[in-house]
Amino acid sequence: MHKTAKRNVGYLIGGTLAIMAATSLAHAHGGATGIVKERMDLMASVGKSMKTITEMFQGTKPYDAEQVRAAARFIGTHGGEQTTKLFPEGSINGPSEALPAIWQDWDKFSKLADDLSVYARALADAADNPRGAGMGAARRGGGLSSGGSPMGRSNPMMGSASGSPMNDPAVLATMAPNAAFARLTQTCSACHTQFRKKQ
Repeated sequence: MHKTAKRNVGYLIGGTLAIMAATSLAHAHGGATGIVKERMDLMASVGKSMKTITEMFQGTKPYDAEQVRAAARFIGTHGGEQTTKLFPEGSINGPSEALPAIWQDWDKFSKLADDLSVYARALADAADNPRGAGMGAARRGGGLSSGGSPMGRSNPMMGSASGSPMNDPAVLATMAPNAAFARLTQTCSACHTQFRKKQ
């Protein structure tokens, strides 16, 4: 399979996972109250924005850089501390889908929440860039600095969002929008895999 085709399949899978997560969250709200409902509502809103973006990268809707930018900015403003503050320790009552692993590995959970903002903002900044594979700087330099991907595997195209010069906002802004979208969906998937109850 051609390298670009493999990447496109990855984008479709990541986007589909994000849509499935948003849909299941919408159904799980029954009976949620307080902080649990607040975070479920936030995740549902982020999921709707992901759905908007995913449909464009899957080709089911025409690509519109302005809509991608608006949806990505919304996601970017709701990551990091805006996400973590909705997870006070032990808040897994009622219909919560949060796993205790969140508080057992708070640093990793916080890092993924921060990465959500970093990669969503990168997508917003890159929305007008030509769509295609990879990142201009990565093509010239042979890839990003080594580091673990959000999925926990080593991947030269997936450095961690902090501590890597290749993840500087100015560098990320040169990325093809589909590459930024791939990082964003991989971050969502990594967090759901490690910190959310299986459906």
